[in-house]
Amino acid sequence: MSLELTVLLVEDDLHMQLACVQALQLAGIAVEAVGSAEEASPKLAAGFPGVLVTDMRLPRADGLSLIRRCRELDAGLPAIMITGHGDVSLAVEAMRSGAYDFITKPFSPEQLVEVVRRAMEKRALTLEVASLRRALSQREGAEGKIVGRSPQIERVRRLVMDVADSPVDVLIHGETGTGKEVVAQALHELSRRRGAPYVALNCGGLPDNLLDSELFGHEAGAFTGAQKKRVGKIEHAHGGTLFLDELESMPLGVQIKLLRVLQERVVERLGSNVPHPVDVRVVAATKDDLLARARQGSFRADLVYRLNVVTIELPPLRERREDIPLLLEHFMLLGASRYGRPQPEVSTQQMHRLMAHDWPGNVRELRNVADCLVLGVRPNLPGMDASAPSGAGEEGGVSLVESVEGYERSLIRAELQRQGGNIARSAKALRIPKTTLNDKIRKYGLQGE
Repeated sequence: MSLELTVLLVEDDLHMQLACVQALQLAGIAVEAVGSAEEASPKLAAGFPGVLVTDMRLPRADGLSLIRRCRELDAGLPAIMITGHGDVSLAVEAMRSGAYDFITKPFSPEQLVEVVRRAMEKRALTLEVASLRRALSQREGAEGKIVGRSPQIERVRRLVMDVADSPVDVLIHGETGTGKEVVAQALHELSRRRGAPYVALNCGGLPDNLLDSELFGHEAGAFTGAQKKRVGKIEHAHGGTLFLDELESMPLGVQIKLLRVLQERVVERLGSNVPHPVDVRVVAATKDDLLARARQGSFRADLVYRLNVVTIELPPLRERREDIPLLLEHFMLLGASRYGRPQPEVSTQQMHRLMAHDWPGNVRELRNVADCLVLGVRPNLPGMDASAPSGAGEEGGVSLVESVEGYERSLIRAELQRQGGNIARSAKALRIPKTTLNDKIRKYGLQGE
């Protein structure tokens, strides 16, 4: 986001007003001057794109009351107070009332410009973060949760929408970092269960005995150290969704008990023979081929068949490179909002390197890169070769022409999104004639986007 910020100057002394206006304009800062608080008030509102500079002593309402008014309208709007040489107590009162800074007469043009520039940098960042948060809040439904426009991710999104509100259990299969929990959360949030708990458990993160207790709960005295009754994750997810990540690491003994829960929808706590009915939808995720594991005897085939009524296959990022620009923008929005930083610009060369990388860590790795870019830290992408895109030269791989066209299409789409669909600005950023860009937009079917 690039905002043109303005200084609203409130000064009734016409000579002082003219001197301040000239100093700011010579420094390349836009300024509008008025002579009273009454004239300034209608120009101020929440989200005002600029800063306020006001003299303390004004006819009728003074500068202090104007600063308080700003504070009420928008706590993030910087206000700078101009005070007389002996008005130290008034300057202190202004700071207590929310003024960003104050300068004391007489002051040099350089002093004014320096204070105003610092205030405008702060204001630009505040407005940027607010804009990022609005953009994130407007991303609703499956498109806001499962980001991408590749055919593979479109199929995933359609399947999620089709089954989200049904009670069927779901198995999600994909490499590490492809976004399996994001899909699980989307299944929950797009269903009528969204008002009930979403409970996540990593089956590979606990020893066997603790996993049993975490899932099914236990009664007091069920084992050494069990001093009081504990409700397990399955019961806690009653009415909602239970997400089991890294299902392939679940011990065989726990698999048998989980199968019974899925078949009968009852759970028995450790140390108890009393069945407790549960209404829970189970979404499980794995990076392994569970049927192959079943053939090897390390996973129960009946549990696989019970869970994979609906299977969602998540493609690795290297198979949907056209989604990289959109995913990067999404993650930079999140990062900029989280860290309170402006969203960075990504150069053509940087995008080329990102498109060429093999992404062994998939979407999770891309998110880390986005965070680095937001923080101004050099991303660590081991093994990335910008001059030789991954897969080039392999038998049966994508041809050079297809690789270049895919990259060019993604680059144009990303720039159009960054420029809000403005073709003239996009052409300038891409350093190509506007007519050429129009031709490429038609060629790659980007008109509707």
